[in-house]
Amino acid sequence: MTTFVDRVELHVAAGNGGHGCASVHREKFKPLGGPDGGNGGRGGDVILTVDQSVTTLLEYHHSPHRKATNGRPGEGGNRSGKDGQDLVLAVPDGTVVLDKAGNVLADLVGNGTSYVAAQGGRGGLGNAALASARRKAPGFALLGEPGDVGDIVLELKTVADVALVGYPSAGKSSLISVLSAAKPKIADYPFTTLVPNLGVVTAGETVYTIADVPGLIPGASQGKGLGLEFLRHVERCSVLVHVLDTATLESDRDPVSDLDIIEAELREYGGLDNRPRIVVLNKIDVPDGKDLAEMVRPDLEERGYRVFEVSAVAHMGLRELSFALAELVAGARAARPKEEATRIVIRPKAVDDAGFTVTREEDGLFRVRGEKPERWVRQTDFNNDEAVGYLSDRLNRLGVEEQLMKAGARNGDGVAIGPEDNAVVFDWEPTVTAGAEMLGRRGEDHRFEAPRPAAQRRRDRDAERDEAQREFDGFEPF
Repeated sequence: MTTFVDRVELHVAAGNGGHGCASVHREKFKPLGGPDGGNGGRGGDVILTVDQSVTTLLEYHHSPHRKATNGRPGEGGNRSGKDGQDLVLAVPDGTVVLDKAGNVLADLVGNGTSYVAAQGGRGGLGNAALASARRKAPGFALLGEPGDVGDIVLELKTVADVALVGYPSAGKSSLISVLSAAKPKIADYPFTTLVPNLGVVTAGETVYTIADVPGLIPGASQGKGLGLEFLRHVERCSVLVHVLDTATLESDRDPVSDLDIIEAELREYGGLDNRPRIVVLNKIDVPDGKDLAEMVRPDLEERGYRVFEVSAVAHMGLRELSFALAELVAGARAARPKEEATRIVIRPKAVDDAGFTVTREEDGLFRVRGEKPERWVRQTDFNNDEAVGYLSDRLNRLGVEEQLMKAGARNGDGVAIGPEDNAVVFDWEPTVTAGAEMLGRRGEDHRFEAPRPAAQRRRDRDAERDEAQREFDGFEPF
């Protein structure tokens, strides 16, 4: 049964924003007391956060669909809807977030590091928030925006200082078990190690982590064996240790050829040429292994490698190896650039930046693209004429109508706002003046203009009485 997963595809969906409420305050003797519709709540975000207690992506392998909660709609009485709850997903240290095309979105290293994978939609404004001096009683509210929905890929790259690489059964698991407190599975058959094992080593004042990467074979960089799945775990390591088996029973193998094959796979994978190397000749407790180690050592040293003869079983040569690794790790840490404090970069928009574009397509359709126009369209209830008029006013104030005229748009031309797969298309009717309401006087509630029923009935009775009085006054007796 699978217990370790280092690559998953995750389907994330943020919460939708709640709709605003269109409501009018009502109480005894005050039937129309003004707008009191509350705003909708914000949708919850989907957030990835590094948690040191999590070491695998297995949970998301079994449950790849994750969704945050929606924001609640606003209510009357100026009651805003409740915000949706953020969904926080714990991931291992060293998780890389990619999109479907393989582009890196975030590299999560360090406990507590977080990334918003999907942002919740903002809530719509209620009619109380839309009221103004020109629009005293809006009869509409804005809709909540939908939350982000998409697919992301999570890849785990082990965060360690030293990586042990080599053929299967070269003794890597045995070596990490004696250098640290790690207890990996050890057996005398190939591919015993199916997952990377981590251990912590203390050498003098230096403390570093060491990773046992599953065995590599020829063609690992092209996907043979387990190599392609776990070569990514070598990328973050500062030092590479070639563990060579000097007591192998296979007649077609020897330590030098094993080293050449593993180096060829590392070069094919790429990005590891600048890492310092150390060669460990393992299993010198076996007589034939000791003799072979003494034979190949001069050849390896001529190539520029530091060579150590060790025996993980007999605990021979381990102290010298651990201190040599500590020296290389300390040097790599000292060579790293110092971390600078996070700086806030402010990039103001250009003075003439309208925030949208108008382009004419081949079929004669004019397409408007921009954050504000597209958001305003998503928030508009097109079943409400007053809401559509409000959208028209906002677009005119932004300068969309002016840009359409400059682009050559004429009355009746098709205009689309938004991307091709999700756009609102309408026939453009230019207004005479900016903000003109084709449906009447916008910003006024006709309910306020109409008299109250009781007052209207009194006026009707008074009018009938006056009419009767005029008829009586005009009557001439015989």
